[in-house]
Amino acid sequence: MFRVYEIADAYVDRLAALHPFIATSIGVPGYDDQITDFSPQGVSARADLSRSTLAELRAAPVEDAHDRIARESMIEALETQLELYEREEYFRDLNALHCPLQSIRSVFDLMPRETEEDWRNIAARMHKVPEALAKYRQTLVDGQARGKTASARQTTKSAGQAEAWSGLKKGMPSFFQSLLEAYDESDGRGGPLRDGLAAGVATAASAYADMRSFLLQQYLPGAVQKDAVGRDRYAIAARAFNGMELDLEEVYLWGWEQLAWIEREMAETAEKIAPGRGLDAARELLATDPKRAIEGVENFRRWMQELQERTIDELDGTHFDIAEPVKKIECLIAPPGGALAMYYTHPSEDFSRPGRVWYPTGDRTRFPLWTEVSVAYHEGVPGHHFQIATTTYLRERLSRFQRLLGGTSGHAEGWGLYAERLMAELGYLENPDYYLGMLISQAFRGARVVIDIGMHLELEIPSDQPFHPGETWTPELGLEFLKPRCPFDEAFAVSEIDRYLGVPGQAISYKVGERVWLESREEARSRQGAAFDLKSWHDRALNLGPMGLGQMKREMAATR
Repeated sequence: MFRVYEIADAYVDRLAALHPFIATSIGVPGYDDQITDFSPQGVSARADLSRSTLAELRAAPVEDAHDRIARESMIEALETQLELYEREEYFRDLNALHCPLQSIRSVFDLMPRETEEDWRNIAARMHKVPEALAKYRQTLVDGQARGKTASARQTTKSAGQAEAWSGLKKGMPSFFQSLLEAYDESDGRGGPLRDGLAAGVATAASAYADMRSFLLQQYLPGAVQKDAVGRDRYAIAARAFNGMELDLEEVYLWGWEQLAWIEREMAETAEKIAPGRGLDAARELLATDPKRAIEGVENFRRWMQELQERTIDELDGTHFDIAEPVKKIECLIAPPGGALAMYYTHPSEDFSRPGRVWYPTGDRTRFPLWTEVSVAYHEGVPGHHFQIATTTYLRERLSRFQRLLGGTSGHAEGWGLYAERLMAELGYLENPDYYLGMLISQAFRGARVVIDIGMHLELEIPSDQPFHPGETWTPELGLEFLKPRCPFDEAFAVSEIDRYLGVPGQAISYKVGERVWLESREEARSRQGAAFDLKSWHDRALNLGPMGLGQMKREMAATR
């Protein structure tokens, strides 16, 4: 094994010991009864690991092209982690999408539940939730003392999540109660193990209730009122999520151009669905026609599972070669209380836990299908599941860091959005209902580019636009702009605005990443002419492994 790969292996093992939640996520055994230390001391220990690993990587010899790519992608990832650490961003790491508040809860979604030992680990970890939240609170308190504070909006939304998971929200049992119910449904017996689980449920739920009180009573009075993070913080966050330097004004104006193209295409497609009646009428028909919807959460989950399995069967051997372990995927309904965005969790290293697509349904029990087909392709196959599970499978080619921890949002989410458009190119969206669904997904992601950059940099809306020309972006204008371009209901749109404001720079990574994937493909097509083969191009691109978009552009330009 080359030295770079040895360093990557050692880093994964050492990080698993320092971050048991990541160990559970990637399937490293031995840590499922432990918690991650989110205190300043815990964050500092992980930064020290990044620092020492970087020194080893820089000194390591490069043996071949695979070695070089693995080394460069890992160095870039660790340097980015350290830059954010040194800027003390972790002191205000509180938002409604992805921060320790959610990680402490969501890690239970990924824990195995087959054996008594598995359930003992769940019980042990539930009993440690108070400690995990207390250490996280220490970081937030220290952050306020340093003037590094999250916004009031993110504090209030996060408190609402803590309320839901604690069982304090009217009509909603504690999330942890669902773990005890799952144990009982698995024919779990009574006795000390069940008693320990029941006690853990009460302990963890109480800890989240206390966290809610802390956020509202102690943290909120000192939270900043302004949502926008400004150009400096936004530029660094956008680079971290995309793995490349961005000209933010150019990307902002490009977002407007993308929307103009998408909305012209939507108007043409709407004419096929509701001739002579316009886009709004077509959307109303698609949303209300009972023949175009599925009733019931479980019926919807089952339909989604069947669609994923059928797509795998049809794509395998024709447009992609899908490895056997990658063919297993699970579609699940996400626990209530979190953000309303769909998401994917990757398989464990040994594939004992498959990749999973999670659907937060909120209060919905009826699911119009026009928007759901392209979502399925994005989250499952050929989107996230195919890309990420294939990466996990490539043991002989990629380092352990690349397979389990590498990459950027721009690379992964860009592929997911590219996968939606690819399925249209391959003929899977010939039904105009589903093609319009893909287009509204494109409009949604295009609006994200405009809104996310616009709100955080407080830019003016171009004077040649019909929407509030010349005005400065605010969250209220962002919501007004997003609602007609959102595939789902107003509650989802509200949740999205909270997301953009809490995690600056991430929302643009979908369209920015798709842009790089498409540009790289067209450059290869132009170079190779009649010899260009799409299936082979996909194979080469995915076999490079996850990385930043800047490195991807360089590697694909060098690929012959």
